[in-house]
Amino acid sequence: QVQLVESGGGLVQAGDSLRLSCAASARFFDHYAMGWFRQAPGKDREFVAAIHWYGGITWYSQSVKGRFTISRDRTKNTGYLQMSSLKPEDTAVYYCGATSGNVKSSNGYDYWGQGTQVTVSS
Repeated sequence: QVQLVESGGGLVQAGDSLRLSCAASARFFDHYAMGWFRQAPGKDREFVAAIHWYGGITWYSQSVKGRFTISRDRTKNTGYLQMSSLKPEDTAVYYCGATSGNVKSSNGYDYWGQGTQVTVSS
């Protein structure tokens, strides 16, 4: 059983940066990927980015490519989502998760964190 805990959310202004962290309670298996999703009120959970834990391959949604950077520190069992040039439409609860399947589908995730709120004011 892996528990994931997100942190780093908050209230920022448009154009600002923010870094989210996702700490795993146990060793994150090398064959897993860590993904970030977000969910705004009244909307479905949306894929944001993912990283393969061992190889470091990354995936991004078109809406954040070039603005967000996903990374991980295997020694700390922690993943990060660096968000830059934030826009009001980035406002959502951000969740990290772990999957050994399709990184872009929330249905394939085995573990989820509790989420952290990111609010971007205009």
